[in-house]
Amino acid sequence: MEEKEIAYQITNTYSTMNALTEKTKNVWFACHGIGFLSRYFIKYFDQLNPEENYIIAPQASSKYYLKNEYKHVGASWLTRENTQTEIRNVMANLNAIYHAEQIPSHINFFVLGFSQGVSVALRWVSRYQIPCDRLFIYAGSIPTELTSKDFAFINPEKTKVCNIVGLQDEYFTEERMQQEHDKMQLLFGKNYTFKTYEGTHKVSRTALEMLKKT
Repeated sequence: MEEKEIAYQITNTYSTMNALTEKTKNVWFACHGIGFLSRYFIKYFDQLNPEENYIIAPQASSKYYLKNEYKHVGASWLTRENTQTEIRNVMANLNAIYHAEQIPSHINFFVLGFSQGVSVALRWVSRYQIPCDRLFIYAGSIPTELTSKDFAFINPEKTKVCNIVGLQDEYFTEERMQQEHDKMQLLFGKNYTFKTYEGTHKVSRTALEMLKKT
């Protein structure tokens, strides 16, 4: 048996909320977690001032039926299968969205990854040295291959990095929490903040409110 590889062009969707106007102050580039579709994930950002905040939610292209009911569809960014090729595909997806949106340089640019979206967001920012005013790591794991050199381009005076997790998050044991702390210190030294809130492994409007004030 021989496994071969082929390259071809695909078409994918992504979601936006509000409008990018002269009144826009912040653009959020928010990568969803596993099992989400971008059009549902983006609804968590509806509490933000619509005149001041423009939300972009990329859509993972690998979709599947949730549970065994074949009713609700979710998506995944990556799996352990053919990971490096899939990472390249995901990066091409995010770059295409980023360039298509033509975000003005004077507007605050926030990059957020939730759960599985953390690995996607951090790889994208580091690989392409994406300039951002805020980098939000929300209830997810930092890829093990990343080092401080990958984020050496970040100026802590211009980019604030924040890691946030719910105190009742079922995936974050005390041991794992310490592991993520160690990774953060390795990548960013002392140039990051760590926040917690009362909540489980779900997108919390309380958490987003905290991030907005970071």
